[in-house]
Formats: sequence, structure tokens, C-alpha cells
Amino acid sequence: MSGNVQLLNDTLAAAKSEGRAALIAYLPAGFPTVTGGIEAVKAALDGGADVVEVGLPHSDPVLDGPVIQTADDIALRGGVRIADVMRTVREAHEATGKPILVMTYWNPIDRYGVERFTAELAEAGGAGCILPDLPVQESALWREHADKHGLATVFVVAPSSRDARLAEITAVGSGFVYAASLMGVTGTRESVGAQAEDLVRRTRTTTDTPVCVGLGVSNAAQAAEVARFADGVIVGSAFVKRMLDAPDDAAGLEGVRALAADLAKGVRGQA
Repeated sequence: MSGNVQLLNDTLAAAKSEGRAALIAYLPAGFPTVTGGIEAVKAALDGGADVVEVGLPHSDPVLDGPVIQTADDIALRGGVRIADVMRTVREAHEATGKPILVMTYWNPIDRYGVERFTAELAEAGGAGCILPDLPVQESALWREHADKHGLATVFVVAPSSRDARLAEITAVGSGFVYAASLMGVTGTRESVGAQAEDLVRRTRTTTDTPVCVGLGVSNAAQAAEVARFADGVIVGSAFVKRMLDAPDDAAGLEGVRALAADLAKGVRGQA
């Protein structure tokens, strides 16, 4: 079975044709439970997200700040497995018809087996993978299997990336380019700086692939700011925080849905 890279491409193109950026939400699988995590992904999509990244919880998430680390820890203590990540992708995609990616560090895939992981992700209806710590020069095996199964390979670029490095990364990535808005880990911030706009500009000189900005966006005003210059706005910690801060699971889901609706207005310039 082929994965849904084309659905991802079509979704990003549709947002562009509407004169807006796409809204991409991030939520970890297995948080607060596997079933609760699936409901959270559906709530984000129902609220207005165009795409969701499902995080594969990891014991050493080097890119993630304390909010997502807390959620990952809850998921891991709950016994989340890669099979649960695949179930999350499958059930969320079947319920909404929208593109779902997995965001994961390389070690779990390497241990699980590249062929097995890509085949199962495609069978679950996944659109691809974001691989923040896989060096491009070591990615040939992954890309071979991802291409075979119709999955996008999304690499992360940072403000420190030199132009030659950007070109090297964008030459082999697909789906979209994940532009980290600043040096550091995920988390909400007061502002998303000029570094992000400069990175998007430089990245676009190397590729026609959409460039989506993440790290630091937490409200509609920031989403609107980033949407002026990026093809997509990625929000993670703010969604997770809504769930962590909620008095119960139902309130957490409502918080996710409401934040997605607010951010959806932001990417449309209606904030």
C-alpha cells in the first residue's frame, strides 16, 4: 500500500491557492493515553489544522523543550509502543481524511527496521516522516524505502544552516522543509524573530518545496506573523500545554480544538 505523500502535497498546495499558510499541529502519540492521544489529534484537525505531526515519544528528545518532554515521559510511562503510533496515524487519518506525519528521532526507526517502519506507516495511511536528527548524507536507505512506499521525507533546517547546506538538504527532502525559527528547543516564546523570515527566504532560493516554520509559535498573532512569509505554521508545545494544564481529558480536548480554531484564523489573517 502506498502512503499519502500526494495528499500532503495537495493539502499544502490547496492552502497556497487560498492565499494562506497551512496550519500544522504536533501532538505526541500515547499522551495522555493512546486513545486520548488519538482523540487529541482528531480535535486539532476538527478545530482547523490542515496537517498533524504525531510525535513518537523518545527518552532523549534533543529538539524538544520541557513541555513536550513532560508529555513524552507520560506516554513512555504508559507503555506507548511504535504500534500505538501507527494506530494513532491510522485512526486519525481514517476519521478525518487529512495528512498525518510521524515526527521521530532516528534511533527508534533504526532499531525497528527501516523497511518495516515505512511499510507499516504507509499501510496506516501516513503521509511521511519528519526526521530532525538524521543527517542528509546518511539518509539514502531511509529515502529509498520512503520513496518506495509513497512517504515524504521532511528534514529540518536551522538559522545556522549555511546556504550550501540548505541546498544539500532541500535537494533530497520532500513534502515540506521544516524551518526551525531559532536555535534551541521547542517551546512557546514571546516572539518569533526575524531569523525565521531570513531562513525561509534563503531556503526558498534552493527549492520549490513548501517551507514551514516551527518552534515558538503559540497564538494566533504569532501564527499570522509567520504566515506572512512561510508556507506553513507548525505549532506543538502550545497544544501539549493545553492538555497538560487542563483539569480533565475532556477539557484538554476542548482546549486543543479551540486553539486550533484560533490558530486557523491566524494563518488566514483573521486574528
